Amino acid sequence: MRKSLYAMNLDEIMEELNLEKKFQARIVRDNLVKGITDFSQMTSLSKKDRERLRWDAMTTSIVEKQESLSAVKLAIRLQDGLVVECVRLSDGKDRHTACLSSQVGCAMGCAFCKTGTMGLKRNLDSGEIIEQFVHLEKLGEKISHIVFMGMGEPLNNFGPLMEAIHILHDREQFDISYRKITISTSGFVPGIHKLSELELPIKLAVSLVTADDAKRSRIMRINRTYPLSELKKALISFQRRENKRITLEYCMLKGYNTGAEDAEKLKKFMSGMDALVNLIPWNPVEGMSFESPSDDEIRAFTNELKRLGINYSIRRSKGRDISGACGQLASKNE
Repeated sequence: MRKSLYAMNLDEIMEELNLEKKFQARIVRDNLVKGITDFSQMTSLSKKDRERLRWDAMTTSIVEKQESLSAVKLAIRLQDGLVVECVRLSDGKDRHTACLSSQVGCAMGCAFCKTGTMGLKRNLDSGEIIEQFVHLEKLGEKISHIVFMGMGEPLNNFGPLMEAIHILHDREQFDISYRKITISTSGFVPGIHKLSELELPIKLAVSLVTADDAKRSRIMRINRTYPLSELKKALISFQRRENKRITLEYCMLKGYNTGAEDAEKLKKFMSGMDALVNLIPWNPVEGMSFESPSDDEIRAFTNELKRLGINYSIRRSKGRDISGACGQLASKNE
């Protein structure tokens, strides 16, 4: 497969496009960052080069677009025919967030997540990750934040993930602050340790769902390998290095993880760390037996959290009506 120009440095772009001078490669890269991928529109290049390079720089293409008031979801076809999904989320305050995928499918197999039903097809390379961002930004809104909460377990594709993040952060390219990038993990402990060692101010979110080991192992296979005790040690180690609040994503499942005992166990898990619990009512997925809790059930659970002094917020998922919310991403692949 052709390597994306977005994943190349200036010398590699020179070689790939048979350019004579580094400033020409810089012109190409500057245009790519602006979303100009048709060489004929790169007017700073010589006419000779524009006529010679008669192709589009993107290695991926949009095959489907769905929109709601607060979200746009794209299905992106890769060179080998596989498809990934990404989402642009808007909060009504001119803040736009790109929710990017790191893998085609996912090996984690979480019982409440649609992506897990696909299994893992393969990892994405850094160029395929960046091109998702470019496709989303070309829709017309400047993106200021990035969350790796799309398809896949980001920390299980660590090398390409970090390559993409460094390029997206580079001031001469997309200039996204590390502090505006969030990596979400299902609890892949080795990846959390590797991220800690980099000592970058990237935000970390963990799909916790429940602080009960038996319940978590039942619906999240990763907990059988890395139980809550190991996960907590990794999170505390990360926090000691970065001194940043960790987000605990808590997908609320009707009658499963919203009782008083669940709140008590959550309080115990959080002791010794600075964390915010992000409550997310489960987003419906066809064919799964879970249900989203009622307003009364959510109210009773949050009252318990208040009583215990647990810091929490409730997220009403954007993109739910286009299957673009947490746990709803999947794709039909050819």
